[in-house]
Amino acid sequence: MPSRREGRRATALKLCERAFWRVALLRRMRAMRRATTARTRGPRRLEPVSRGFGWERGEPIDRRYIDEFLSAHAADITGHVLEVGDDRYTRRFGRGVSRTDILDVDASNRRATIVSDLATGEGLPAGAFDCIVLTQTLLLIFDLHGAILQVHRALAPGGVVLATLPGISQACRNAGADYWRFTEASACRLFAERFGEGDVNVEARGNLASACAFLEGRAAEELTPIELDTRDGDYPLIIGVRAVKQRASG
Repeated sequence: MPSRREGRRATALKLCERAFWRVALLRRMRAMRRATTARTRGPRRLEPVSRGFGWERGEPIDRRYIDEFLSAHAADITGHVLEVGDDRYTRRFGRGVSRTDILDVDASNRRATIVSDLATGEGLPAGAFDCIVLTQTLLLIFDLHGAILQVHRALAPGGVVLATLPGISQACRNAGADYWRFTEASACRLFAERFGEGDVNVEARGNLASACAFLEGRAAEELTPIELDTRDGDYPLIIGVRAVKQRASG
């Protein structure tokens, strides 16, 4: 039979062993939490991998979303079409285009057929266009309401404007002043004031993963299909607007 002293000693050893394993378990749990937090948070970057929207790495993520929006509404790009800056989207997505004009405020653009400030509309014909392709333009115009008025005036009755607006994005430094970012609500209200609520459809593209990647300057090729295709309205990267000018009654 063990003595009383030996019994007390065995009990003390068991208590010490339990305390040791308890401390070891707590340390392991803390290490696991730190590792999980680091994986979830990712590295904290002060510099993006690209300040050029990812152009040098592949296709910019916002351009992928713009292509998807215009492709979905390609049937609207028909007849007499006006596009800003060049006619790349008209040539790519247009169907039954009879004539194309290119609008630019800069007269040095040799491809421009109409030189005009969209905010004033001077030199822009009224009721002339069946479709206006207006991609990533309104962020550069301070007088948004004036610009939408001129877009509406330039469309023929029944004509359609297909506009894309930036949501979550870095500043655009290489195209003049950069004034605005948009949400679905602001885009809808802006166009509905001129076109009417029933003639305006707004849709957002993007999610947390694609928005973060875009801000870092990563290209679309660096994301998985689910990271590109998932839509989360709380993280809009691109806002697409389709607005129709009503035909005259009677």
